Amino acid sequence: MQYVKLGSTGLEVSRICLGCMSFGLPGSGAHTWTLDEDASRSLIRRALDAGITFFDTANAYSGGTSEEIVGRALGEYARRDEIVLATKVYAPMRPGPNGAGLSRKAIMTEIDHSLRRLGTDYVDLYQIHRFDPTTPVEETMEALHDVVKAGKARYIGASSMYAWQFSKTQYTARVNGWTRFVSMQNHYNLLYREEEREMLPLCTDQGVGVMPWSPLARGRLTRDWDEATERSRSDEFGRKLYEEGDREIVEAVAAVAAERGLPRAQVALAWLLHQDPVTAPIVGVTKPHHIDDAVAAVEIRLAGKEIEALQQPYRPHGISGH
Repeated sequence: MQYVKLGSTGLEVSRICLGCMSFGLPGSGAHTWTLDEDASRSLIRRALDAGITFFDTANAYSGGTSEEIVGRALGEYARRDEIVLATKVYAPMRPGPNGAGLSRKAIMTEIDHSLRRLGTDYVDLYQIHRFDPTTPVEETMEALHDVVKAGKARYIGASSMYAWQFSKTQYTARVNGWTRFVSMQNHYNLLYREEEREMLPLCTDQGVGVMPWSPLARGRLTRDWDEATERSRSDEFGRKLYEEGDREIVEAVAAVAAERGLPRAQVALAWLLHQDPVTAPIVGVTKPHHIDDAVAAVEIRLAGKEIEALQQPYRPHGISGH
């Protein structure tokens, strides 16, 4: 495993971040394919053994049970000071007023709930899961700054939004002397490259680390286009992200993988790891070989002609994932 700085910070993270949305008590959330605690713990242990030190979850994953499972496993298998633990806030956690969003009340409430579920005094990276257009940016950024100053988070990060929205949050923090975002968790992979137009150049200019979610396009980059899985059959959100024209890119990945004698997942992740300013793709796993492929991808070097073959079929997409 390789380790790099997260953006312009001094924080070192593994080049693969383990996404923890697949961990959670069955029936506790919107997903039918989540793993129970025993299966989740086995994969978390395997990730640690492989050198992965960066873990990303969210308060809303499986109704908070993802945080509970991850917290218990890491508390048993790892030293707290040697891992980088990230979680997120924004999505609905309960019905009624103030159960979601990025108000000061929501942020201050949810950080305490997350810390309790994770069994820790602090998270290394506290991220807003989406942009909240219903709350003043000043309110959100000051509340996040106070979370950091209270010692409940070491750094703050953001997730999918428009570049102008991200610029607004960073500017607001800077002019007020508040903590700025050090990372951007965005939708970026071979099938969706619209982030290359504005968000990635902005992150490069501002020294913001990039942690792409869905780096394998919900698994589409790892299998034939018409092949379905339990997740793809039930993933309503995922069906909105990609389109029939992406089939050619999937075939290009298959061709490069066959020529190299490598799994498709390794080729698709290797391409992403070649892109600046990508720090650590967030890889969700449900099987041991998913971790093995992700770790192996870190060492793969693609030739220029291979990168060209993978990128050439891309056609512009509408904005998705925000």
